[in-house]
Amino acid sequence: MGTLEIGFIFGLVALGVYLTFRVLDFPDLTVDGSFTMGAALAAALIISGVNPYLATISAVFGGAAAGLVTAWLNLRFNILHLLASILTMTALYTINLRIMGKPNLALIMEPTVLSPFQSLGIPSMYLKVIFVAVVVIAIGLLLAWFLNTQYGMAMRATGANPRMAQANGIVVNQKIYAGLALSNGLVALAGALFAQTNGFADSTMGVGTIVVGLAAVIVGESLFNSRSMLVIVLSCIIGSLLYRLAIAVALNADFIGFTTSDLNLITAVLVGLALILPQLRREWKARKAAKGDAA
Repeated sequence: MGTLEIGFIFGLVALGVYLTFRVLDFPDLTVDGSFTMGAALAAALIISGVNPYLATISAVFGGAAAGLVTAWLNLRFNILHLLASILTMTALYTINLRIMGKPNLALIMEPTVLSPFQSLGIPSMYLKVIFVAVVVIAIGLLLAWFLNTQYGMAMRATGANPRMAQANGIVVNQKIYAGLALSNGLVALAGALFAQTNGFADSTMGVGTIVVGLAAVIVGESLFNSRSMLVIVLSCIIGSLLYRLAIAVALNADFIGFTTSDLNLITAVLVGLALILPQLRREWKARKAAKGDAA
């Protein structure tokens, strides 16, 4: 159940990464910092007495602001997108420490977004999974709808061919600002939910977030080859779940011998396989078609 819970939460990260890497064609490493910012803002505000829902919304706006900074550095000063996002991510490490006041905060005895539902009598481990699943799937459906609206299609056009998009009257820079704000807002929401469901926020909890999000996107795309935005968005969430399940199986299979210290190696292998297998499948189909033509 813990694997499903984390899988759904990182489904939000996958949606954010999909927006930048696939929709906008903007490699954005800010997510490593915005994930922690979401957790830090939510935790700090809840401890200071703010309503958990308001704290979570504030975390989303904090992550969106981080995305806007990255977009501003790139568009205003022509800083390479990767470098702009690295600069923002580096700055966020200090900002997050300032927000929390110390390297980690505990939320075990504090109210969270789950508190109003605890009176239902559902065991905590199931309540967490149900809550995050409903939130993530609802956001996924809204995102799929948004990307099929006129504004969403303009954003997709911006990533596909910015020159052509601008020639057709689309304000390209505006779409990049909006896309990065939305992407990092989703990632910050994931961080806020992670902190509240797990009972802590830590200054280093965002390390490797971009790799996990990208792995989920790649796994989902390799399994579901579709042009439908609804299928693509849901594939990101499913990819996140499958990725976390694969990690759990690898770490808990005694005959393999992996430990938690091998997590980065497992991640690299899974992402590598997800990238290699579609290519091998295409080559196999091409060889099969060539043999058929020869016959």
